[in-house]
Amino acid sequence: MRKYEDSYRHKGLRKKLVDLLREKGITDERVLEAINTIPRHYFLDSAFDEKAYEDKAFPIAVGQTISQPYTVAYQSQLLEIRPFDKVLEIGTGSAYQACVLAEIGAQVFTIERQKTLFEQNKQFAHLKKYPKIKFFYGDGFEGLPTYGPFDKVLITAAAPYIPEKLISQLKVGGKMIIPLGEGSVQKMMRLTRNADLTCSEEIFDDFSFVPMLEGKNGQ
Repeated sequence: MRKYEDSYRHKGLRKKLVDLLREKGITDERVLEAINTIPRHYFLDSAFDEKAYEDKAFPIAVGQTISQPYTVAYQSQLLEIRPFDKVLEIGTGSAYQACVLAEIGAQVFTIERQKTLFEQNKQFAHLKKYPKIKFFYGDGFEGLPTYGPFDKVLITAAAPYIPEKLISQLKVGGKMIIPLGEGSVQKMMRLTRNADLTCSEEIFDDFSFVPMLEGKNGQ
């Protein structure tokens, strides 16, 4: 069983990371404080302990990645979380992003299509600190209709198109953050749901995500 330790050195590295994110344009102090609080090295293989606070993505199981801290902060800031917001997250991955949202005050409903990652997170003791996160194994394109509607939807993979089922699970006035596009680069977009199921669109910077895939992977 891995022994987790959050040392003064780790805390110092986190503070440097937060300073870097601030320099790169992250202004939401709640997001920065969440990143300063959460021990990112817990979410990575112990081999990455020295590198966990670099502003980089790293590999996790089944060919997935833990997102670059700047990407996590950027998406979290765009969501404009209010206390007790219900957030549907598509793509749990390491669960680091879900913990950032929970630390800010969101109630997080997160779906993972990779059975291996879903099972790993069930065994990850640190996540018991976050009872406001509910974990689901399923197809992200389907969402969680029985738990909606949601105030916010966050997609943490490159979506080939805007999933209409997820729009329908948003409250009117609710917001979806989605990296849209196939290929190596996606446009970060914020969609605000209108009463007639159409959306107002805002386009932000370019990012690079692993693809959002349909169905479940039971491996």
